[in-house]
Amino acid sequence: MPAPDNILRLVERFERNREDYRRGRYNETQLRREFLDPLFIELGWDVYNAEGCAEAYKDVIHEDAIRIGPSVNAPDYCFRIGGTRKFFVEAKKPSTDIRDDPHPAYQLRRYAWSAKLPLSILSDFEEFAVYDCRVRPKPTDKASAARILYITFDEYPHRWDEIAGVFSKQAVRQGSFDRFAESKKKRGTAEVDDAFLAEIETWRDTLARNIALRNPGLSNRQLNFAVQRTIDRIIFLRVAEDRGLERHGGLLALTSGPDVYARLLALFRLADGRYNSGLFHFERERDRHTPPDELTPVLTIDDKPLKDIFKSLYYPQSPYEFSVLPVEILGQVYERFLGKVITLTAGHRAKIEDKPEVKKAGGVYYTPAYIVDYIVEHTVGELLKTRHIEHFKTRPPRMNEPLTVLDPACGSGSFLLGAYQRLLDWHLKYYSENDPDTWLAAKYPPIVETTSPAAPEVSEGRVGRAHAVEDAGTGDPLGHGDGNDASGPAAPPRSFKLTVAERKRILLEHIYGVDIDPQAVEVTKLSLLLKVLEGEKQLLLFATERALPDLADNIKCGNSLIGPDFYQGRQALLFDEDQRLKINAFDWNAEFADIMTRGGFDAVIGNPPYVRSISLKKTFPTQWEYCRSRYQAAAAREWDIYLVFVEKSLGLLDASGRLGVILPNKFLNSRVGENLRRIITERRALAHLVHFNAFQVFSGATTYTCLLFLNAAGSASAQVFLYKGSPD
Repeated sequence: MPAPDNILRLVERFERNREDYRRGRYNETQLRREFLDPLFIELGWDVYNAEGCAEAYKDVIHEDAIRIGPSVNAPDYCFRIGGTRKFFVEAKKPSTDIRDDPHPAYQLRRYAWSAKLPLSILSDFEEFAVYDCRVRPKPTDKASAARILYITFDEYPHRWDEIAGVFSKQAVRQGSFDRFAESKKKRGTAEVDDAFLAEIETWRDTLARNIALRNPGLSNRQLNFAVQRTIDRIIFLRVAEDRGLERHGGLLALTSGPDVYARLLALFRLADGRYNSGLFHFERERDRHTPPDELTPVLTIDDKPLKDIFKSLYYPQSPYEFSVLPVEILGQVYERFLGKVITLTAGHRAKIEDKPEVKKAGGVYYTPAYIVDYIVEHTVGELLKTRHIEHFKTRPPRMNEPLTVLDPACGSGSFLLGAYQRLLDWHLKYYSENDPDTWLAAKYPPIVETTSPAAPEVSEGRVGRAHAVEDAGTGDPLGHGDGNDASGPAAPPRSFKLTVAERKRILLEHIYGVDIDPQAVEVTKLSLLLKVLEGEKQLLLFATERALPDLADNIKCGNSLIGPDFYQGRQALLFDEDQRLKINAFDWNAEFADIMTRGGFDAVIGNPPYVRSISLKKTFPTQWEYCRSRYQAAAAREWDIYLVFVEKSLGLLDASGRLGVILPNKFLNSRVGENLRRIITERRALAHLVHFNAFQVFSGATTYTCLLFLNAAGSASAQVFLYKGSPD
């Protein structure tokens, strides 16, 4: 198709005033508003949110870059479909040499690589460069490295089809963007999750060896705790820096001088005062139930391993841009990270080994995002259809009915993150569409207004007042008019975002998880805490209120299947402390007393562990025996842990609750699943089933799966779907 007339006019104007634009006086903001904004409008993108979409669903996010030292913490544009990032555009003023200057390319590639986006664009309108952002960026790369398309402005008219065929909104929606990206993918590219996993595995190895050497009295469990907690705290503070919540370079500054760990602990203690999360809990406090961390403050750690870690986290050595690194990517990294454990040799040396259950399973398999989203939508999403929010004069708003979401085997927290995001989106949409001024004026306002500046006026193909003045004969391509244009731009649609206080409230009132692995519990907490602050760009250094909640009452460590009655009939003294910790009996009625008193959780979601009974019997014979005696699903010659999880989860639901899980599909027609099928049939609980046939959801695994949805109250009918593509 031919280039639109407005593109031809933009090209003609740029050519006419090219030398003026290339002088330093013409800045990036002018370039964006006068050339790049209209370019992408012609590609079908709602650049100024004329449709009035809620913040979560805007086509284009204009990032107000926070400049802290040499770092710019956000790309200029983020283009999205349905709230999902597709590509970034980094704008530069026309005096920039995009073709040959490596620095702008490295900046863009760091953003997009960190956000795990396949392609992104660098442009000053004069030049339009597309990069394959799956190639790990290096500070020594030339500007041409990973560049797959380069177009100059005078080529726009005859190459418009090429641009629009990939980057127009219609092309992205129809899959042309993804197909183009796949066609350009090279073998051996190190994507951000693989690279970051390798990075933190190196940290773990280095810290474990040094801490074990310098602290000979530590037990296995203490060593794992110390290393994991130190890594978590470093990652949190580094992400907070790039989001503008901490002073940039705080960790890097510790590399100058001795006593690094003592100074790092001082940063951690300051963070405790700002965030209130269990991640930085060092002092006993009246309103906190969990004991403080008294172990890591007394450790000895050498300077060199810490300095090496900190240097690897900053430009130019670091390829990561933490302001755009999705929390979900961190979860995927940690899921695999937690597949290994630190053990101590007889000589108190640390070594890293695969966990036994991971070794038997052949690796760690992270649940794909589309599976998480589907399960969340058919559980939490369905329950939200009957909810609304009540307004109170003297306290924060709240749902008309509680909606509590549980993952009883939460791992790194992927399902809870998905549920939390769904709840955030629902709340924002509700406030935005139901008299937002009332909510803004409330004593505890749950939203703040974020309406963007008005879009420039568009008339006869000219964008904004600058060009009307220019064409009137002023000859001023920089747009310095006399200010007498009284018409002004139209008022933009209003948009809003949730306050941090409201994001905290939603998390604390709705999201719950349990896992037997204490490291997994801490990772889930870390991921959720980072999610609370996602999108925030206000320094918290002088905030009067602590920014984050303590999740100790929401995310707990325990064995979801083994209750406190485990020790009945057994001599408790025969179990030493290590055995008790491995069993980790969990009392649901005590740990979640309010919820269980109300009748249970409203939604249970997740991916329970797959462990055959024969393996459990060999490793934990007393737990095998307990399950056999307590659960109908385990009262068979052979069974699997996931069957017991489904039965237990049904018992944790309230009378109208919903369950959604991904499971091996063999239970549907094998003797192993006979007892669970009977439970489901007797309760008429089946609501919805997605059978994947021979399609492998977990890449590289040998387990074929299905999605199972049950209603505690029973279902009048059930829907069964055979997989033929994406389960939408």
